[in-house]
Amino acid sequence: MVTSGECGGSPHTVDGWIMRRVFAIAAAGLSLAGCSSFSSFEVFKSTPPTVQVQLESTPPGADATTSLGPGCKTPCSVTVTPPEAGFSVTYTMNKFQPATVSVQVIRTPGSFTTPDSTTLDPDPVMAQLQPAGPPPRAAKKKPRKPKAKIAAPADSGSDQQ
Repeated sequence: MVTSGECGGSPHTVDGWIMRRVFAIAAAGLSLAGCSSFSSFEVFKSTPPTVQVQLESTPPGADATTSLGPGCKTPCSVTVTPPEAGFSVTYTMNKFQPATVSVQVIRTPGSFTTPDSTTLDPDPVMAQLQPAGPPPRAAKKKPRKPKAKIAAPADSGSDQQ
C-alpha cells in the first residue's frame, strides 16, 4: 500500500479504499431513507390497464352496453377496465331480439423488460341480431256451450206383471 504523506497523523491511501467506503455508507443511508418514506409498496403498483373494446352488430345501429357500464351505438368502441373474470355485452334494437355476448379477459404476465398484457376474446365483440316475430295474437275465447245433461232412462213399466 502506498501512502501519500501524513495529515493529522493518519496516512491517506492512494488505492481509493476510503472513497469506496464513503460511497457505500452514503448509498446505504440513501436506501434506508428511501425505505422510510415508502410505508407500503403502492408506489410500485401500476394503475389497472384499460382496453379498447370494439363492438359490432348485424344489423348496425344496435345499442351495445357492457356489464361494466360503458355503451354505444354499433359499430363503435368503448374503453373499459376489464375485471379479472370477464364481462358481457348486451345488444338491443327495436324490432330485433336482444342478444348477449360473453367476453373473456386473458391476462399474460410480463417479464422484467415487458409489461403485462390484456387481451379480449372475442375481439371485436360481434352480435347477430334476429328479427323479432310479430307480436302474438290474443286468442279469442269462444263461449262455452253448456253440456247437456244426460237424462236417466224412463222406467217402461217392467216392474208390472
